[in-house]
Amino acid sequence: MHVEWTVRAARAGKHVLCEKPIALDADIAETLTSVQRETGKLICEAFMIRYHPQWRLAREWVQSGRIGDLVSVQTAFSYFNRDAANIRNRKDVGGGALYDIGCYAVNTSRYLFGREPVRAVALIERDPDFGTDRLTSGLLDFGGAHLTFTCSTQAVPFQRVNALGTKGRIEIEIPFNAPADRPCRIFLDDGSILGGGAAEETTFPIVDQYHLQSEAFSRAVRTGSEVENGPEIAVGNMRVIDALFRSAASGGWERIARRGAQP
Repeated sequence: MHVEWTVRAARAGKHVLCEKPIALDADIAETLTSVQRETGKLICEAFMIRYHPQWRLAREWVQSGRIGDLVSVQTAFSYFNRDAANIRNRKDVGGGALYDIGCYAVNTSRYLFGREPVRAVALIERDPDFGTDRLTSGLLDFGGAHLTFTCSTQAVPFQRVNALGTKGRIEIEIPFNAPADRPCRIFLDDGSILGGGAAEETTFPIVDQYHLQSEAFSRAVRTGSEVENGPEIAVGNMRVIDALFRSAASGGWERIARRGAQP
């Protein structure tokens, strides 16, 4: 229902910060780019992680060459939930691991690489009762660089991101559910000591990434500036997710359309 109510709100004169994933496929999400042009209202997909300073520093390190050339992003994100009434376990409304948490791996890899992947391959294990994907692993080809990820709704709670470069590595300890009541840490490691012994730790003061997101959206509304994760970037995420689902069905690589704004 995200697209339906975003369209209604925009046409009623409201700016919209919409929960992720913004749609169930790219074709439906494309509606929002035209509606934003039609109404002049801001539409933003709510990936709160993009506002946390740990992600902004990680991207700065990548762009400045602190780890050399970024060649691989490795992401794990999981939790355990078999509640049949939980929306995450309802296939009819977009439940499952890829829509719920795999979308973070897709969004953040595009954020770090600064470009779109060209093809995708995936393997999915579905829950026999719910029909949702309870375990999804995927590989995105960014043209000479890769994202590899696993997400699960029925595994031990865990999350971690490693970004591997030709000269160093960035590790984000709590990349997605960054707590609002204690500091977060990321690490920069040149690999000179086995086991991460040379890693430099950066600790961030306590922040609420949802608060930062709402402040940024409010600022964009008041100033007319662009939002961080607008419709074209959101559509790009859905194109990748569509390709991953197609790959799981076909058993092979699937091409990803390359259009829209830079991620």
